[in-house]
Amino acid sequence: GERTLDQLVPDHFRHYEQSKRVVEVIEKNGQGLNLTSEVIDGILCHTNATAKTLEGQVVKFSDKIAYINHDIEDAIRGGVLRQEDLPKGPIEVLGKSKSERITTLIKSIIANSTDLIQYDEATRQAHDELRKFMFDKVYFAPSTNAEKGKACHIVEYLYKYFIGFPEKMPELYVGFAKEYGLERAVCDFISGMTDDFAVDYFKELCIPKSWSY
Repeated sequence: GERTLDQLVPDHFRHYEQSKRVVEVIEKNGQGLNLTSEVIDGILCHTNATAKTLEGQVVKFSDKIAYINHDIEDAIRGGVLRQEDLPKGPIEVLGKSKSERITTLIKSIIANSTDLIQYDEATRQAHDELRKFMFDKVYFAPSTNAEKGKACHIVEYLYKYFIGFPEKMPELYVGFAKEYGLERAVCDFISGMTDDFAVDYFKELCIPKSWSY
């Protein structure tokens, strides 16, 4: 979805910039949240850049710990992976279950962080290897390309639909369209959708309902 929105929105789309916009502009019905600069730093830098504050570094590590381990569970539940597919080396270091891995990673950070938030070397290597495995076998695996294509089609369709019919968006985003421009408002609305909400909305627009006689 991120790549599709980046191609569609004139001034581009970056999820970390959008996350900052969510907390500063969109939350609380358009009033935004009164967050500290340290939290904003963490939001902006949670992907690749190095955060300037320890709090920001904690956010970055927390994000990586959360998404890798939750995605492993999702991939196993969805039949994309089996437990025994996970690389043995990292699993021996970090733990077999999600809770074990998260606990190991957090304990390593607590024990090894001083001027920088960091793991011990063995834990860092294990986490990096597990993350690489997920990118190779799940995120960028050829078997997922067809599903990605379907997801991109849904995002593109919804974007073009709301550009054509902005009045179909909730009132908050109609107001954003007047204040920030239609393309940005539509991007705000779609990027805030859950997967299930987007799919259901697409079905409502495109899939004929069954008729009973």
